[in-house]
Amino acid sequence: MSETRWLTDQEQRMWRRYRDANQLLDLAVERQLQRDAAMSLSDYSVLVSLSEAEGAGLRARDLGAALGWDRSRVSHQVRRMEGRGLVAKNECAEDGRGTIVTLTEEGAAAIASVAPKHVEKVRELFIDVVSDDEVRLLTDIYERIVARIDEIDGITLPG
Repeated sequence: MSETRWLTDQEQRMWRRYRDANQLLDLAVERQLQRDAAMSLSDYSVLVSLSEAEGAGLRARDLGAALGWDRSRVSHQVRRMEGRGLVAKNECAEDGRGTIVTLTEEGAAAIASVAPKHVEKVRELFIDVVSDDEVRLLTDIYERIVARIDEIDGITLPG
């Protein structure tokens, strides 16, 4: 058995700051979405995935895969959003067992209305505090981390 490779003080500081930044960004974005559109970050994530889908919506399992969610979470989220008129569920014409989730007109209007405010918040809190060179560097770092997670744990996100 190999000896534990404990984090150095600098590595631990970096890891904790990454976790803090991630958590605070999610909280700030959630607050902005609640204030500007009375929606959660989960609502927004579903609406974005559906608005970017080719064709008429996504199978529920594909929506879950795109978001990294299990079937139960997708089902509960879609049911809540369907009750608010943001999405609709239909049977899959291909096999009858699957469910296709689509944007309603209200859902399309909601994403069109809040997306510019969301992007401005992301820009204000994240993009504007780094230089163009740092954007490229961070992108490279995150791509290496994502590739490493896939390599070691076999976890991937579509796209």
